[in-house]
Amino acid sequence: MSVWRVKPVSAFEADMKKNDLKRVLTKWGLTSLGIGAIIGGGIFTLTGIAAHDYAGPALALSFIIAGIGCLFASLCYAEFASVLPVEGSAYAYAYGTVGELFAWFIGWNLILEYMMGATTVAVAWSGYFVKFLHLCHVDFPIWLCNDLATATEKSLAAGLPAPGFAFNLPAFLITWIVTAILVKGIKEAASTNNIIVILKILVVLFVIFVGAFYINTDNWKPFIPEKVPVLGEHGEATGKFNFGFGGVLTAATIVFFAYIGFDAVSTQAGEAINPKKDVPFAIVASLIICTLLYILVSLVLTGMVKYDQLDKAAPVASAFSGIGINWAVFIITLAATAGLTSVMLVMMLGQTRIFLGMAKDGLLPKFFRTLHPKFKTPHKSTILVGAIISFVAALTPIEKVSEMCSMGTLLAFAMVCVAVMILRFKKPELERPYRTPAVYLVGTLGVAFNIFLMYFVRKDTWIAFLIWGAIGITVYFLYSKWNSNLQKADGEISED
Repeated sequence: MSVWRVKPVSAFEADMKKNDLKRVLTKWGLTSLGIGAIIGGGIFTLTGIAAHDYAGPALALSFIIAGIGCLFASLCYAEFASVLPVEGSAYAYAYGTVGELFAWFIGWNLILEYMMGATTVAVAWSGYFVKFLHLCHVDFPIWLCNDLATATEKSLAAGLPAPGFAFNLPAFLITWIVTAILVKGIKEAASTNNIIVILKILVVLFVIFVGAFYINTDNWKPFIPEKVPVLGEHGEATGKFNFGFGGVLTAATIVFFAYIGFDAVSTQAGEAINPKKDVPFAIVASLIICTLLYILVSLVLTGMVKYDQLDKAAPVASAFSGIGINWAVFIITLAATAGLTSVMLVMMLGQTRIFLGMAKDGLLPKFFRTLHPKFKTPHKSTILVGAIISFVAALTPIEKVSEMCSMGTLLAFAMVCVAVMILRFKKPELERPYRTPAVYLVGTLGVAFNIFLMYFVRKDTWIAFLIWGAIGITVYFLYSKWNSNLQKADGEISED
């Protein structure tokens, strides 16, 4: 009855045989889901902040560093996905290697990555959608497209009276539209995502190929601007740097979060036609494709205009308007709006599948494993997740929530790297259709990289993260430990 009990691989295999989800996802369908989760607001916003304040033209190096760091984790995810092709992702991998308590803690923190990530994206979607409508000469009232705190701040800045009520209607509505698609079925969700991914890639390629004709190589000089130390509120050293190689590293920690999402592919194993081969392929392929696109976009943007002239809020649009191609702003804003929709779709999809895996193991109530009789989707869980996201996105300022999202991701990545090494040591005889090359080196580097990034997270975020973790541990000992399938199996053995 130990909290470190491990779920046997045979139990995972039994779960796979009893899988009631529809297996409709192909190798490229899974890859498309990965690209859909990765390419979103990051490429349209984070590039501006990272280049303008930290790396300059060397932003391309930051993307390479962040991409390599993510590659370590993705290779570890790929091996696990080939051994345990189930919908629980990092939670399931930890349950099969490290133990139940740690698996629960990982699953609890994946809520930060997926549910809170989707909440953040819903608000970002609202911002791009309102901007798109503005380009079409349609303006939303401030109080109807922001939470109260943000609406008050924007109203006062515009010289308007503070509103007594505010509700982010676009964020609320897009959440329910995505929820409806997910309830209908994975095939419909995947088809919607494929259309959006094609649109996103076309626009990214448009930015690369059209922007390449307007590159002025003088804008890349110096490629790594001179280092400037960043001071804290009271003039103390923070250890971070604007520019120089330190700035490149700091920028890498920022753009890392543009890669969040490739692990969502592993949550779709229960709906993959050939999960043992196709999920590992899709994880690595989606990451490599997006890394190449990110590097090229960063080189084009910093070549089109001087890095310190990029708009931090909308760098891609500002680069094109800066050289007089104003009609491109319309296309880019539309693509950003569509792109965020697919990120949201995959994030919410991943969250419900992790809940499904935890409920199957008895760590969550049966409510989360109930499937729709016709659509074969966890419809109750999907509607609950949609309801929470819609109201949090509509009523809450979520800048800090986005950092909490990244903390959950960093922990999950680090633990998958640890777990794959443990499983290779404990169970070397397991069939592994995909094997992580130099697993102990890759796993160690993956852990080190994610711990390094955690060092750069703000103190307030660490405190909130520890409080969230404490709540999760409390829930485990009050409910999950006593309702676990392994607990019940231990009880039956002891009774005999």
